[in-house]
Order: sequence, then structure tokens, then C-alpha cells
Amino acid sequence: MRIQRVRSKWKKTGALLQSAELKKHVPDTRWFGRKSLQDMLDQYGMVYVKPDNGSFGKGVFRVERLHPPQVGYQFRIGTSTHHAATFDKLYEQLQQRTGKRPYLVQRGIHLLTHRKRRFDVRVMVQKNPHGVWETTGMIGRLGDPRKIVTNYHNGATPMSLSRLMTQHLPSAKQQSFTARLASLGALAARQLETRYPRLKEIGVDVAVDKDLFPWILEINTLPDPFLFRKLNDKRVFRKIYRYAVSYGRFKRNGRAASR
Repeated sequence: MRIQRVRSKWKKTGALLQSAELKKHVPDTRWFGRKSLQDMLDQYGMVYVKPDNGSFGKGVFRVERLHPPQVGYQFRIGTSTHHAATFDKLYEQLQQRTGKRPYLVQRGIHLLTHRKRRFDVRVMVQKNPHGVWETTGMIGRLGDPRKIVTNYHNGATPMSLSRLMTQHLPSAKQQSFTARLASLGALAARQLETRYPRLKEIGVDVAVDKDLFPWILEINTLPDPFLFRKLNDKRVFRKIYRYAVSYGRFKRNGRAASR
């Protein structure tokens, strides 16, 4: 039986929102359009505009309403920054760049930083050999200071979560914090499985705000296990890989299975 993959961010978000517990961890997300963009900029000040079917952080815009004495709006994509004096000009510029592809607008979360670089967390959740969802790994992704996304394939630096959280949380409280993230990841997996029963693995991208509240930014149903090789604790990757073999993503000889 083939492992199920789901590309649409909108569909995955919709599945998460069916859970009352998860709903409070999902940032406001709507289809991109003139009204949704204007309403959300008025409400949140900063949003991300992202393709519904995108990956690796490609095609993502960070859009902000500027604060006095500055006027107008600013948006960034990749390493470039653009300005618009009015909302109409902003929307026109974004429309030209997004074309006819379906895009979403998501409330922007101000991420925690490490040495003035923003980071988020990838939480790996897999079906274990007994068929139970288990959080098998967590790793921080320290964003390239020139870019707006924290994807590894877009220049981010993998780093242990404990190292990144040191300045934000006493070491005595880190264990309960990681347990909270692990529980959130497993809950997200169980909820998605109610709609997509052939899922075997997910990568949950979590933003942590200044109040240490975790937000689920995205769910990846084809997560990269090799990211976890960057951790000093090699047991994490070995477990992730062993589970991936058990449900058929990889063959025992190390090659990817045809599924």
C-alpha cells in the first residue's frame, strides 16, 4: 500500500482545524485575495503569502504594513525587498508575481531568534513498528539572515533545539517544553490520519513566539529524514530511519522504496 502524500497546504490546514485543541495552534490562514490580504494586514500587521502547493520555501512572500513615520507597505521574497506606497500598488505587485497559481495568506508569527537569526522547529512524527504515532525527532532550523524562510533547502542551518532555546528557557524547563512539542506533533498526526488514513510520517513545522507558544506553520507529508543526521545525537536519525524502513519508505539496503 502506497504511503499517502498531501501537497495542498489548504487541505492539511482544514484537517487540523477540525480539532478544537489543534485549532488554537494554527495561525489564521485564508485564500489569497484583495480582501483577505487587506483584512489580515490590518489585523496582524505582518503576513506570509505562500503557494498552496509549494515546497522548500519557494515562492513565499513576507508582507508588512509599515509603521509611522514610514508609510505604505513592504514585501520580501528571497533576498530582495520591495516597497509599495499604497495597498492597491502592493496588491498589484503581488498579483503580478503570483500569477494564476493558488496562494494562501497566513498570519505572520514573529519567531524567536538566536544570535539575531530567526529559527523554527521541525518535529518528525512517524508510525512506529506497532502502528502508533510517535514523535521521533526535533531539530531547530536557524534561518539565513538574508532570507525570510527557515527551510534547510533554502539556506537554513540545522541545530539542536536545546542550544537554540538556551537563552529563552531555563534548562530545567526545556524537557517539559519539548514534551509539549512532541505531544502537539503526535496529535497533529492522529488528526490528519482521520482524513488521510494512509499517512505514515509527517514533518510539523512549528514556530515558537516570544510567549513560548507553539504555532503549526505547515505540515509536510514527505519530510526529509536526513536533516536529522546533522544532530550530534546519532540515535535520533537511526530511529527515524529504522521506522521509515518498517513502513516501507526505504528498503533495508538503504535505497528508497518505490512508493
